Amino acid sequence: MKTIKQLYYMAMILLFITACSSQSTTFTTGEIELINKYQAQIMPVLQTTDASDSLFLRQSAKEFSEADLQSELFKRLQEQMLLTVRDTLLPGVGIAAPQVGIARRLIAVQRFDKPDEQFEFYANAYIIHYSAEKRTGTEGCLSVPDRREKVDRSETIVVKYIETETLKYCIDTVSGFTAVIFQHEIDHLDGLLYIDRVE
Repeated sequence: MKTIKQLYYMAMILLFITACSSQSTTFTTGEIELINKYQAQIMPVLQTTDASDSLFLRQSAKEFSEADLQSELFKRLQEQMLLTVRDTLLPGVGIAAPQVGIARRLIAVQRFDKPDEQFEFYANAYIIHYSAEKRTGTEGCLSVPDRREKVDRSETIVVKYIETETLKYCIDTVSGFTAVIFQHEIDHLDGLLYIDRVE
């Protein structure tokens, strides 16, 4: 009887260890070190004027796993990105994780189309529809210093992203200037800069 109880407890411990390991995050050692280095601080923004930064900004970002999205590390990254984009010395209306050295599909967008105009985060974000109707506007970028150019963007887009509380994919239709911000930031996730779209 004692042996059966011991085997039962050992089996339960093994199941617990297996469950925990399957829920481990996919953050790399470098990503963990970078996020932890700037806890509750503004993060340095990568610049095209630096060759290594420029190469980093040209890579495609990876998706987050469910375990990543539920981790404290992910929450910390969001907090630090928000502090960075709201930096009074260099404020922005949007920011993408690759701009702070994290090649993951996460953006923050100021929602000018909503009453409070707050920043909102979108994980594993993709644009799944672009309207044929275009608008031309002047754009700048935190990663492209001292430069502004006119860019054509779709007037309306449909964005697909994962809702971090429910872990379910959501779809949002966005128009106007806010749609421009989404397009600019999601370009960053695909290794594109707004200057690539200048004719």
